[in-house]
Amino acid sequence: MTRAQTKPRTRVGPSGSPAGALDVDALIDDPGTRIIVCCGSGGVGKTTTSAALALRAAERGRKVVVLTIDPARRLAQSMGIEALDNTPRPVAGVTASDGSGSLDAMMLDMKRTFDEVVESQASPDKAQQILANPFYIALSSSFAGTQEYMAMEKLGQLYRDAQKAGTYDLIVVDTPPSRSALDFLDAPERLSSFLDGRFVRLMLAPARGPAKLMTAGFGIITNALTRVLGAQFLKDLQMFVAALDTVFGGFRQRAQQTYSLLQADGTAFLVVAAPEQDALREAAYFVERLTEDAMPLAGLIINRASPEPAGTLSSDEAMAGAERLRRTSTGALTAGLLRLHADRVRMVDRERVLREQFATAHPQVATAVVPALAGDVHDLDGLRRIGRLLGGSTD
Repeated sequence: MTRAQTKPRTRVGPSGSPAGALDVDALIDDPGTRIIVCCGSGGVGKTTTSAALALRAAERGRKVVVLTIDPARRLAQSMGIEALDNTPRPVAGVTASDGSGSLDAMMLDMKRTFDEVVESQASPDKAQQILANPFYIALSSSFAGTQEYMAMEKLGQLYRDAQKAGTYDLIVVDTPPSRSALDFLDAPERLSSFLDGRFVRLMLAPARGPAKLMTAGFGIITNALTRVLGAQFLKDLQMFVAALDTVFGGFRQRAQQTYSLLQADGTAFLVVAAPEQDALREAAYFVERLTEDAMPLAGLIINRASPEPAGTLSSDEAMAGAERLRRTSTGALTAGLLRLHADRVRMVDRERVLREQFATAHPQVATAVVPALAGDVHDLDGLRRIGRLLGGSTD
């Protein structure tokens, strides 16, 4: 598969307004927005942001499903669901103003999704043979990259089902932490490379042609493999490789279709970061990678920013006042409060400089800043508050 080399569409809401403040409400209210993908490094509140976006969109009238690929269970807990699995579960307590919105939530089950691909593409007998194959069991449970492959598959399934049945008009995807969050963009190309590789072609030779293709050279190789690995091992391996070729060709095609879907105008990528140097460096990587792959980037969400302290006292003025009061016998408490104020002002100033540096390097990226809350988000009310902050409220 060849990646598009055109410049991505940077869009914010229905009008595609220029970079500056990210209008999150315009984005989720736009009926043309069908998929929102939240990506970013670990520990920046990406899962909470995804859930808050989904809840806000649902309560503004959208029919939403949020898919988390993050193995953490915070999403289920915050939405009052005992456990998430591979089936969308309705979230109780969603209060859309006009009664038209709804919210379902699910967590990717890599093994179950892989099994569903097999069961949908093969006859019942053939599917059972594949599901029992030891190589398939290893691949579907723990093979590197399988999670990203299945994320593509599940996203494609959700979108196709929504198009047919009208169940959802917005899918919010919460991706894994760190740079691996964008590995699913490579899934079709990596799978194609594997299926078209020399070793796979060698293993498929007996199944793809008549006996005359079994050359002397091929016979020597298979005899050697049989002696080293054992006849049953080689048989299981050949059956598994043949299944990849016959069953997962359809998956490869659908994965490529999903990749094209991610590049379409109905998709919006949001990069989530913390106001810290390392996190913003990772955010810059995501922005550059999305640009390279011609993915539609909606903007950057800077999460857990330090709130502006009350008053206009600068850090230098606060420290000078604290030093004067420290020398008196009655001003120790006030001096301590002034030092805390100075530390807060310095932190806010440092974060502002980091945001300005990012904006200078990436002027096309619209940004929303969400202040840090005093406690953790653990219920729908907490998610609603995050949603209001994402929408620009000062509450």
